[in-house]
Amino acid sequence: MNGVAVTARHPPASATVTAPHPPRAARAPRMATASSEEPMVPDMNKRNTMNLLLAGAATTVALAALGPYTYFFVPKSAGGTGGGLAARDAAGSVLKAQPYLASHAAGSRELVLGLQGEATWLIVDTDKALEPFALNAVCTHLGCVVPWVPAENKFKCPCHGSQYDRNGKVIRGPAPLSLALEHVDVSGDGEIVLSSWKDEDFRTGEMPWWKF
Repeated sequence: MNGVAVTARHPPASATVTAPHPPRAARAPRMATASSEEPMVPDMNKRNTMNLLLAGAATTVALAALGPYTYFFVPKSAGGTGGGLAARDAAGSVLKAQPYLASHAAGSRELVLGLQGEATWLIVDTDKALEPFALNAVCTHLGCVVPWVPAENKFKCPCHGSQYDRNGKVIRGPAPLSLALEHVDVSGDGEIVLSSWKDEDFRTGEMPWWKF
């Protein structure tokens, strides 16, 4: 090369090319938030209708559930006896006069379920017929059930010693009043029916002190 220095030329640095940014996509419009809108409130007529429907449904369910138990709390009413109620034995069965008298001796007294579901003495007279009255067995002192004592021919309260004669008239305190009376009748289908005694008390000549 005859001693001539050759200077190598470097290629010029390539210019840095910046690619253009793609255009930004348009942002979707923002959804309105719940806080920016009016709350949806049903009008009053619709609300009342909904409440009535819900109440009716709840009542129907409750009655369906309680229905089978109602029989045990609401005594059967006998027709044609002025609102009287059929007497029942301890198992809740309605008592009928003919079989009852056939199985009970003259002069017997037996507890049955009477008015207000309270213990009541049903009495068979000496002619093997039902007495026209029954005796509420609740002592007028403090509410104990008063048993019949056949050997003494009277009722004697075991709680505080009150005594009543064979018709339930008080003969010894501390009980202040005689046992309450209930009318006894027989319905057309033979049921023994008890009803409120609102006449003069034949034992005392006074009007009833009881209110049922």
